[in-house]
Amino acid sequence: MTIATWFVLIGSLLILIGLRSSLLRRFHLTPPLVYLAVGVALGPSVLGAFHFNPLEQAHLLEVLAEVAVLVSLFIAGMKMPVPFQWRAWRAPIRLAFLSMTISVALTAAFGYYVLALPLGAAILLGGILAPTDPVLATEVQVRHVGDQDPLRFTLTSEAGMNDGSAFPFVMLGLAMVGSPASSELLSTWVLKDVLWSTLSALVVGLALGWLLAHVVQKQRVLESEGPLLDDFLGLGLIGVVYGTCLVVEAWGFMAVFVSAISLRQTELKLAARHASGHDGDVLSASTDHTWKQRPKPKPQPQLSPQVSEGSLLFKEPLERMAELVLVLLLGGMLFLDSWSFRSVGLAVFLFVVIRPVSVFLGLLGSGIPFRLQLLVGWFGVRGIGSIYYLMFAIVFGLSEDLAVEFIHITLVVIVLSIIIHGLTVRPMIVKWWP
Repeated sequence: MTIATWFVLIGSLLILIGLRSSLLRRFHLTPPLVYLAVGVALGPSVLGAFHFNPLEQAHLLEVLAEVAVLVSLFIAGMKMPVPFQWRAWRAPIRLAFLSMTISVALTAAFGYYVLALPLGAAILLGGILAPTDPVLATEVQVRHVGDQDPLRFTLTSEAGMNDGSAFPFVMLGLAMVGSPASSELLSTWVLKDVLWSTLSALVVGLALGWLLAHVVQKQRVLESEGPLLDDFLGLGLIGVVYGTCLVVEAWGFMAVFVSAISLRQTELKLAARHASGHDGDVLSASTDHTWKQRPKPKPQPQLSPQVSEGSLLFKEPLERMAELVLVLLLGGMLFLDSWSFRSVGLAVFLFVVIRPVSVFLGLLGSGIPFRLQLLVGWFGVRGIGSIYYLMFAIVFGLSEDLAVEFIHITLVVIVLSIIIHGLTVRPMIVKWWP
């Protein structure tokens, strides 16, 4: 395909989705479904107009998926309607950590006993496939700032956290692929990859989000006439947080999500405090106990969470563009021989057994309504996060034999997730969720 053809293709898809065609709504077609259909039709499975080799382009695909996930996590964090409180966050936290662990364990068991993979490779596969996706799950994500729908909040916040909580299992699998399990390996993994990397990510995200909110407030108070570039501030925060995490070996995905929540909630608190601090009476008692009119204070700039709200205007289109490109490339990676019994069997087991069981066990005794648990157990969308972890493992040095098999399995899981979840999301929400 020529450059001109790609421009026409991508432009046509953008116009089609932008117009929100009634045909798409009538058949409950989500944007990823449309992109996937075009990618598969043009890819090696049908017309063969283009082919994207993930083994040869692993580093490029890793970077593309990494950027897409980072932007999506930041957007998801910006939309979170409530601050960190256990009562509000207990369900997504249990899903992101407890259900994640159960999902990895069940997937690893399937890989070890059914697919006959080595234990380390089975754990690695579990880490790749376990996280739900913040990029392709837009139909079941929080729609806007302040959206407090319990289903959307639970799925969005889970996806925001479990892209980070999956990383320790990916690292454990890679370590065990290279050497047999030992007490030293496991203790190092617990201390470094689980405790240090997770806790430091939370600290980095909270601190830098809080710091940027205060710096922006000071800047707006001191220079009220100079507009700030909110989209640059948001992108800058992503870069600083993620770069800091790479330096201190923390989980950057989790930190970026936390930093967005920290920035948003801190901005809200500062705006409320600023408003209450300048709304008092202008009368005061003088030293001789007579009431005198105080000079009116200078007009103060009206503070609002502008960075978090303004940056969304730029980042949401960026997220949609990344979604379009990566799903088109996904179609260009898929061959007919990818559809093996091993790949399809694992995908079906993942959707029908592993996801629902891990959700129910993770939320056991939480008091979450059963209907909500059912829907959360079904809408475990897999997508760009799994592509990133797969490419990370390949770049890390995964053997070619395992890499090829994992590529086939991961692509089939993602494609079936786009199709099955994409076709069922709107009918199920209309029928089962008020």
